[in-house]
Amino acid sequence: MGNEEETWVVMKTARAPSNIAVIKYWGKRDEKLILPINSSISVTLDPEHLSATTTVAASPAFEKDRLWLNGKEVSVEGVRYKNCLREMRARATDVVIESSGKVIRKEDWNSLHIHIASENNFPTAAGLASSAAGFACLVYALAQLMGVQEKYEGELTAIARLGSGSACRSLYGGFVEWKMGQEIDGTDSIAVQLAEESHWKDLVIIIAVVSSRQKETSSTSGMQESVKTSPLLKYRAEMEKYDESVRKMQSNRVLMEEVVPKRIVQMEKAIKSMNFTEFAKITCADSNQFHATCLDTSPPIFYLNDTSRKLIGLVERWNRHAGEPQVAYTFDAGPNAVMFAKNKEVAAQLLQRLLYQFPPSADTDISRYVHGDQSILESAGVNSLKDIDSLSAPAEVAGIPNLQRIPGEVDYLICTNVGKGAYVLGEQGANLIDPVSGLLKK
Repeated sequence: MGNEEETWVVMKTARAPSNIAVIKYWGKRDEKLILPINSSISVTLDPEHLSATTTVAASPAFEKDRLWLNGKEVSVEGVRYKNCLREMRARATDVVIESSGKVIRKEDWNSLHIHIASENNFPTAAGLASSAAGFACLVYALAQLMGVQEKYEGELTAIARLGSGSACRSLYGGFVEWKMGQEIDGTDSIAVQLAEESHWKDLVIIIAVVSSRQKETSSTSGMQESVKTSPLLKYRAEMEKYDESVRKMQSNRVLMEEVVPKRIVQMEKAIKSMNFTEFAKITCADSNQFHATCLDTSPPIFYLNDTSRKLIGLVERWNRHAGEPQVAYTFDAGPNAVMFAKNKEVAAQLLQRLLYQFPPSADTDISRYVHGDQSILESAGVNSLKDIDSLSAPAEVAGIPNLQRIPGEVDYLICTNVGKGAYVLGEQGANLIDPVSGLLKK
């Protein structure tokens, strides 16, 4: 680029999905590099229903880096944003602007300021991995803008990890493992895809959004307190401390001895063989142990509420009555239930049970209560509130005389599927930033 006054704006827009961990990540061995104390496995959710969309733009006319989240400008000075921008600028290459043929040299990216606009199509900070989708999308969009090419497989996931640990898993679709790694610099703490989204097509996911409000205890602070105070967390993932002589000899490595790797191996096997019974047992057990760890923290952390526990009861009663798991549940750091049904038929039965026990408020339109894949709603045979009123009590609750049915106890439901990873949105209308002003579109 020359020194003449220039007003061009170059931009890229991408979308990245949320993900839900079935083997949880909770606790870091390195806060700065966001290195976990155990590996984790997640399922990528369909980005059409749960995702972040991010536009990144660069121009010599920009005076500083700026960031808009869900329509509001916020500070981009947070260390996690700065880390991601620094690492991506360091890997930038020469880029040719298609419209003009102008070349942005790799060294120019260090002086070019970036404008970022991002929005989620689901609640932020409510325990649905909004930060994971957001940082995965940011890194992926910057890679497209700056022409970044991975020097080793998973390099972009290691950078996304610096923004939010779980973000590394949102770059890939299907079923993903975040390997904790052992290197002190974190270069081997990356995400790898275990299976593509097309691998297990029968799996259907229904999310009960109990509360879209921001949680009282953030995941970051919650993890810090658990690492400091929870004996149960040490059981889940225990660090073997070297004596000083061994530490000097192997100062470039950290050995993590975990109890949960057995679950990692079992879950990998269940996913690859599409064994829903094992998948469900491990998913529920790990979720329950994660929340037991939160309760074991001092002071205790309460992410689940009464409605969350009722949802657990609904699934457990049904599975017990059926004689084998029909549905698995898991909860991240929030009260919202993510439930996996083994096929579409079971998903329709699950939706019927959810609508029976957790009906919407009388003034709620059914299409606004059940979001996402509407074919599940059609399979459930529910088209209106009248259809909900006519639903019969499931057999497994017949012996519960005082079963509470409180309209509006669940905010809404999302029906979705296993989805693909991050991708570029090529259409011009998808951009969140105005191509002329470089500011957020109104």
